[in-house]
Amino acid sequence: MAGVSLKCGDCGALLKSVQEAQEHAELTSHSNFSESTEAVLNLVCSACGKPCRSKTETDLHTKRTGHTEFVDKTEEATKPISLEAPKAAMDVDEPTSSSGQPEVCCEEMVAPEVDAKLLEELEGMGFPKARATRALHFSGNNSLEAAVNWVVEHEKDLDVDELPLVPANTKIEAPKAALTPEEVKQKAAELRERARKKKEEEERRMEREREKERIRVGKELLEAKRIEEDNERKRIMALRKAEKEEERRAREKIRQKLEEDKAERRRKLGLPPEDPATAKPVAPPVPVEEKKSSLPIRPATKAEQMRECLRSLKQAHKDDDAKVKRAFQTLLTYIGNVAKTPSEEKFRKIRLSNQTFQDRVGSLQGGVQFLELCGFEKIEAGEFLFLPRGKVDVSVLNSAGSELNSAINNPFFGVL
Repeated sequence: MAGVSLKCGDCGALLKSVQEAQEHAELTSHSNFSESTEAVLNLVCSACGKPCRSKTETDLHTKRTGHTEFVDKTEEATKPISLEAPKAAMDVDEPTSSSGQPEVCCEEMVAPEVDAKLLEELEGMGFPKARATRALHFSGNNSLEAAVNWVVEHEKDLDVDELPLVPANTKIEAPKAALTPEEVKQKAAELRERARKKKEEEERRMEREREKERIRVGKELLEAKRIEEDNERKRIMALRKAEKEEERRAREKIRQKLEEDKAERRRKLGLPPEDPATAKPVAPPVPVEEKKSSLPIRPATKAEQMRECLRSLKQAHKDDDAKVKRAFQTLLTYIGNVAKTPSEEKFRKIRLSNQTFQDRVGSLQGGVQFLELCGFEKIEAGEFLFLPRGKVDVSVLNSAGSELNSAINNPFFGVL
C-alpha cells in the first residue's frame, strides 16, 4: 500500500507532505523520517467546522469553545504522499550564472520571534503555542487583545494551528512596550467578561431552543390526545348504532314470529289466510243511549290490574330491557320476602327515598303502583311504603308473584 504520510522517527509526529517534514525538521532538528501508511487525522468540529489533527487538539478546542461533536473525515482527506521536494521559486530578477541560468537561492525559513511575555499569557489562557505564535505574528506582536481578536476571527482557518515561518534574515520590528500588570489584569478581566457574556448568550439560545422543543412536543401530545378522543367517540357511536340495529332486528324477528303464530292459529281454526291488503273495519262509535242499555262491564280483577301495570312499565322502558328485567326481579324479591315471612316488619316496610329502591323500582313508571296493588300503603307523609300485618293477603301476593314470573320468562310479554 502506498504511503499516505511521513512519520518522524524521533517524536512520532505524522506529517502530510515533504514540505511539512522540512518545516518540522527546521523547528525541532529531527531528521529521522520514514514513509507511513498511517493517515494524518482530520477531525472536523460539527459546530464550527474547525479541523483538528490529533486528540490533543480536539481536547483543547472543546475546552476553549465547549464544542464536543467531531466528524472523522480522515479517509476523505487521505491521499498518497509525494516524496518529491518542492521546487524553490525563482525570481526573474535574480542574478544568473555564467551559463545564463538563474541562480537558485534557497532561503532559510524560521519561526518568527514574538513577545515572550504575551506568548506566555496566551498559552496560560489555553491556546496552543503554534496558534498563539501565529496570532501574535499576524496581529503585530504588540497587544494581547489584538492577538485574541485575531484568533477569534481566524479560528476556522485550516492552518490556524500551524507554526508560521519567515525568512531567517527578516528584520523583526521592536515590539511596543509591554502592558503593565494592571493593564494585563484589566485586559484579562475584559476577555473573561466577554467570554462570560458569550456563554450566557449561548445558554439563553439553547434555553429558547429547548422551550420551543417542549412547546412542539406538548402540541403533538395534545393533538394525539384529541385524535384518540375522536376515535373513541366514533367507536362508541358505532357501537350504539350496532346495538340499535340489533334491537331493531330482534323486534322485527318477534313481529314475524307473532305473525307466524297468528297465521298458524287461523290455519288450525280452518280460517283462510288473512289478506294483508284488507284493512280491519273500524267499529262505529257507540251512542250514549246504547252504552246505557248495554250489559254491565265486568271490573278488572286485581291480577289483571297487576298485569296491566307490569305491561305499562315495560312499554315505558322498552329501550332498556335490562332495567325492566331488574325491576321485575326486585319486585319479585319484595313480594317473596313478605309471602315467606309476613311477621318480619323489615320486609313489609320500604323507604321510598332509598337510592337503591329508586334506581331499581321507584323511578320507573308503574313500580310503586304495583306494590300498592299488593297491599302496600304510603305512610309518614309519603316517606315509606308499608304493608300492615293484618292486611297481608297471601293469595294476592301469590297472584303478584305469578304475574311477575310470567313477565320475566315470557319473551313476548308487553310486546303487543
